[in-house]
Amino acid sequence: MGVFVLLPLVLPLTAWPVARLAEQRLHPRAATWLLTVTACALALCSTLCLTLLMVVGTAQLPGNPLPDAWSDDEVREAVPYDEVAGQAAIPALLAVLAGCSRVLWRHLRVRRRAERSLVGLPRRTVAVLPDPEPYAYALPGRDGGRVVVSAGLLNRLAARERRALFAHERAHLAGAHHRFLLLVQLAARANPFLRPLRTAVSYTVERWADEEAAGVVRSRQAVARAIGRAALVSRPHAVLAGFATPGPVPRRVAALLGPAPVVHVWPSLFTAVGVAAWTAAAGTMISALSSANSAVTLFLVLKAATPL
Repeated sequence: MGVFVLLPLVLPLTAWPVARLAEQRLHPRAATWLLTVTACALALCSTLCLTLLMVVGTAQLPGNPLPDAWSDDEVREAVPYDEVAGQAAIPALLAVLAGCSRVLWRHLRVRRRAERSLVGLPRRTVAVLPDPEPYAYALPGRDGGRVVVSAGLLNRLAARERRALFAHERAHLAGAHHRFLLLVQLAARANPFLRPLRTAVSYTVERWADEEAAGVVRSRQAVARAIGRAALVSRPHAVLAGFATPGPVPRRVAALLGPAPVVHVWPSLFTAVGVAAWTAAAGTMISALSSANSAVTLFLVLKAATPL
């Protein structure tokens, strides 16, 4: 195994450049897929290596249920710094499991709370709540989901802006954007180095829905106005202060006021985003090979050390 078992824990750093460049220079749909797949692959590899380290660390603890031969010298030699890395992996893996469980529990709790708020309303694709507070969101479901919007927000939007709002939320449902967000949240919990990818995907799914909405209403300016007005009435203080910095809402509005993004299957190597994408791909490949090598090596070592 050697140091290969430790590489997947730090190789997510190779994805940091593409996390920043993809959201700026790739089509939002392509950026979302690229960043989500990369984050999930790197998270799985790092979690696998933590598990391998935990096996060796647990075998050294007194009273553990594992075979005694798993703590022999030949097994411990397969893991670098086995006394430190092996035992440190135990609380680290427990923290990963606890963090991922918390994300899943929160996701289910929010969905159930949103579904309970719609009890008694007509079963339509758009649910209007008689709430003066302005908000709107897409609630996924087995039947295609529903767009939930408050009367307080609709009363503040013009007719074309309402159409843009509905198209934006329907794009979230059609693209199953909640799944991308959930996956990158779990990946970031599995490895903190993947948090920049989670932040980037949170932005790219919104941009993806923006572009889909612009295609429906055939006006990028109308979608930009709807986004800006909805943000202003929903969070006036935060958004007004945010215009001084390149926050998500100003960046989305600026992107809509510019030309439509070009769809690329894969960025060219002779561009900055292409170099970043290939670097992330190489890091992901090395991580996968390292984790596979470590798993096979440890399996063979444990098999040889286990008495028949």
